[in-house]
Amino acid sequence: MYEGAVQELIDELGRLPGIGPKSAQRIAFHILDADAEDMTRLAASIQLVKEKVKFCEICFNISEQEICAICRDERRDGTKICIVEESKDVLAIERTRAFSGKYHVLGGSINPLAGIGPEQLHIRELVTRLADDSITELILATDPNLEGEATAVYLVRALAPLGIHITRLASGLPVGGDLEYADEVTLARAFEGRRAAGRTAPGPARLKAEKQEATEKDEQEESEDPAQKPKAQLPEPRLLHVGGKPVDSGTGREASSHPVVPEMDNRRSQ
Repeated sequence: MYEGAVQELIDELGRLPGIGPKSAQRIAFHILDADAEDMTRLAASIQLVKEKVKFCEICFNISEQEICAICRDERRDGTKICIVEESKDVLAIERTRAFSGKYHVLGGSINPLAGIGPEQLHIRELVTRLADDSITELILATDPNLEGEATAVYLVRALAPLGIHITRLASGLPVGGDLEYADEVTLARAFEGRRAAGRTAPGPARLKAEKQEATEKDEQEESEDPAQKPKAQLPEPRLLHVGGKPVDSGTGREASSHPVVPEMDNRRSQ
């Protein structure tokens, strides 16, 4: 235990996330040993951040203006909204350059043990944004942990009645990882999210099914009543004029210019 300003500085540093008592002590003594001008610039930067940086009025991402640069960018796809927990998640997704839509920052995740419920998140503002009919898809990009899963489940149940397509980021094995070190949930998600590995030739089962379908089709055509099949209509003979005389195109003989009258049945006259 130290006295006075040193201990107060250690206590304040220990309140920061990810910094324990030992780390806070090391940082405090580093500040004591560092140049006064460097520490003055550090203190000024902290004060400037608190004075100038605010949250976007639309998506609640950090910004120095009322509306952040992403929401102001008209080139972004306004039909898709990616829902994240913190502003740092926006930066992580932007580095991938795989998403060109807009974001909505919840400001945390549902955590009953920490006293954080849906009322403490920016869910009500999200529902207000969804009144725009141009939005067609919501992408849930919450963290793959217990709190993130609880938040995603709550959002699906709350937003499903709106009729908007809701998707969830796939989760599975990381690149460069080993199966033996993967936990059960991650490995199960990897199996659920598996996809086809290129185009493959049809297997024996598929070939057999296609052959069976072709056989059944042939049998069905053979079993049809021939009387019901449409009869082929022979084309009517046309008269061609050769040398000024009409010629039957079917027989090639000279056609009579007078109509053919059928012979009378003599038995009817007797």
